[in-house]
Amino acid sequence: MHECLKNKIHQRGLSQAGIARLIGLPQQVVSRWANGQQVPASRVLQLCEIMAWEVTPHELRPDIYPNPTDGLPAEFQTSTQPATGVDS
Repeated sequence: MHECLKNKIHQRGLSQAGIARLIGLPQQVVSRWANGQQVPASRVLQLCEIMAWEVTPHELRPDIYPNPTDGLPAEFQTSTQPATGVDS
């Protein structure tokens, strides 16, 4: 995950220090996340929101967000369920 997070931080034009300021943590904490340390469960959604949902809760913590759409706001979730009550 760490390379994905590093790349997405760079693609968004953000810095680790900038993210740290927005979250209210030292830059070193964000650096550790970007270098492979697990993001705490209490910070996953906050980090995803700062990243404009370009990194997902599933990407950061698949152990607590096992499905790709888990934790995403409704507008970012897509339905893969077939319509019910419709005959083919």
